[in-house]
Amino acid sequence: MRIVTVGGGPAGLYVSLLLKKSNPQHDVTLIERNPSGATYGWGVVFSDRALSEFRDADARTFQEITDHFVLWDAIDVRFRGEIVRSGGHVFAGLSRKMLLSILQTRCEELGVKLRFETEFDNLEEYRQADLLIAADGVRSFVRDALADTFGPRVHLGGSKYIWYGTSLPLDSFTFSFRENDHGLFQAHAYPFDGSTSTFIVECTEDVWRGAGLDTADEEDSIAYCEKLFADDLRGSGLMSNNSQWINFVTVRNRTWYRDNVVLLGDAAHTAHFSIGSGTKLAMEDAISLARALDQRGSDLGAALADYESERRPIVERFQQAAAESRTYFENTARYVHFEPMQFAFHLLTRSGRIDYDVLRIRDPAYADSVDRWFARSPGAVAPPPLFTPLKIRELALPTRVVRSPGAGEGATPSESLGSLLEAADGSALFVTPIVAVSSEGRITPTDLGIYTAEDAEAWHEIVEGIHQRGATIGLRIGHAGRRGATRPRNQGIDRPLQKGAWPLLSASPIPYSNRNP
Repeated sequence: MRIVTVGGGPAGLYVSLLLKKSNPQHDVTLIERNPSGATYGWGVVFSDRALSEFRDADARTFQEITDHFVLWDAIDVRFRGEIVRSGGHVFAGLSRKMLLSILQTRCEELGVKLRFETEFDNLEEYRQADLLIAADGVRSFVRDALADTFGPRVHLGGSKYIWYGTSLPLDSFTFSFRENDHGLFQAHAYPFDGSTSTFIVECTEDVWRGAGLDTADEEDSIAYCEKLFADDLRGSGLMSNNSQWINFVTVRNRTWYRDNVVLLGDAAHTAHFSIGSGTKLAMEDAISLARALDQRGSDLGAALADYESERRPIVERFQQAAAESRTYFENTARYVHFEPMQFAFHLLTRSGRIDYDVLRIRDPAYADSVDRWFARSPGAVAPPPLFTPLKIRELALPTRVVRSPGAGEGATPSESLGSLLEAADGSALFVTPIVAVSSEGRITPTDLGIYTAEDAEAWHEIVEGIHQRGATIGLRIGHAGRRGATRPRNQGIDRPLQKGAWPLLSASPIPYSNRNP
């Protein structure tokens, strides 16, 4: 096959070398507008070490990449002068420039033709190839030229962010939150080569404008951020690499291929940087596409269909998690009233991919500290959450044990729920079945009520008994409404309804669509 790949990022380089490795007879050409070795951004991060697919796809590049990894397993949340650390997460990072160098070298070893400093501005010239792979990034020329075919949907995030580097060698994935007169700023920072770290600063657009950063030049933006995050940088400065304030762009497409053109990596999809999976997703796309082409041979249409059907569900799950994470960071100001431990826990569980149980498996000591904070327990061991107090406005419960017994067959509350008086099981709250507020409001004749003097007396006895046991009782009140199945007591079936009364029974039921809610 004659294959042309547009874009010299990780996705384009990786798919090119995999295709050439799979079949040395393929004529593979990669076109990149920038010079060899030029890159924007600082480090790339992989959110876990489950890179077995990379090893199976090409052991040489896998070994080179992992040899240059910087590994860490902690997340630090710096908030209100405190640092909350959660371990066991296992991240791997390396320089983006190093990753591109490894992939370029491997491409050259395998015989991929690398054409740098070449503009791709004539789509028809290259569509004559057997396969045209568009790996040319978020603002893909190929995708946009065939927009009617691919149906791209682009969503701009609500925050501004800028991508810096720093010489501070961090030992964790660090989230830092700083407030000043202009509002709340946050930093996402992580190491990638042992001596340098990525440092992304983010804020809402109104805060960005209020700080004058919309008119600031590169030098002024760096000075502002260095001053704001001075405690986090610990004497180190920020470095720019064509760094600009931008909005994150989420890309989705109706389809990823048509005829002999296929989208790969950021040209097909993006996921917010806060979940650290963009490069991993792009390289996994490359593996999937190369495998599909290898398995399907000359049946290009089937291979591209296999690629999209395999990758799209995986990518969409990541995009959903990334959207949750992006929304969280765009609205962090809502949570600044939280205590540091609560704030950190909320941040770690923001996307739904990590919950309390996952955190307990990864770092039991951190989970214990959350439990102690939650229980306000100074001891080494906190009680289980079920046995911690709960306060809602004026209601204070010693535990969270709730009992909700079913209704009996008695005609009065005492006859139906008399067993409550004998309960001594440590429940903090008893919640009754639904109790009707009128005779007409009962669903069945045996429903409990609270509308007669006898009812009030019976309920008084039950409530006093529950309170004497140190518990609280909650009354669930309701009315059957027009769907009620019980007539008022002692009302004959042929007695005409009074004017304005609800038709509780009728030979001709009211159609459901005509009923009021």
